[in-house]
Amino acid sequence: MDITDRVPRQALPPVDIVRVALGRRVLDIVVASTLLLLLAPLLGLLVLLVRATSGPPVIFRQRRIRAGGGEFTLYKFRTMRESSAGPGVTGSSDSRVTGTGRLLRRLSLDELPQLWHVLRGDMTLVGPRPEVPDLARRYPPECRWVFRHRPGLTGPCQLRSHAYAAQLDGRPDPEGYYLTVLVPERVALDAQFLSHATVGNVVRVAARTVLYVLTAPWERVGRHDRGGEA
Repeated sequence: MDITDRVPRQALPPVDIVRVALGRRVLDIVVASTLLLLLAPLLGLLVLLVRATSGPPVIFRQRRIRAGGGEFTLYKFRTMRESSAGPGVTGSSDSRVTGTGRLLRRLSLDELPQLWHVLRGDMTLVGPRPEVPDLARRYPPECRWVFRHRPGLTGPCQLRSHAYAAQLDGRPDPEGYYLTVLVPERVALDAQFLSHATVGNVVRVAARTVLYVLTAPWERVGRHDRGGEA
């Protein structure tokens, strides 16, 4: 949802941070810096595309939860109409999403600016999805441990977010469904990865992400593969 800084800056009480291992951090820096360099022409084209079809601002900014319960400002290409009101979660057929935004979401191109956050250390390549503060403070208590970990550009949950988004369509209370049904499912998937968050497993999830992006244009709507911009 394209609304920024409407939630309190201190959304969660501080929690102990689980540090990213040195090998993973080195991989983050190498991959993020390399991709930012190689994809610079594509990023420039996307800036022009979003501006031409949706107008300014091109970049969507929103507060998200960092490891330890603090916050950072996340950047994405804007995919929704400016100042669109609505729930804090986005279904696959959400009318707030622009035509260009729907294409960017399908190809996950709206996420590319987050490589900057990986390089800076706000995020890591593979980890839990970065959550918005308003939803984070409403998580079931047994799921809040996930905020001890650095959020990821991709991860097991992100690879299913299109399917998750489809499940929100037509719900009278999409936020309630997200918090009571989808969040526990997502946290369980995160737990499986985080219990063995080795460099090798990071590479495997990253490879699955590349495969997903390459096959996304032919993916049938509703197929359980990936999916979500909250």
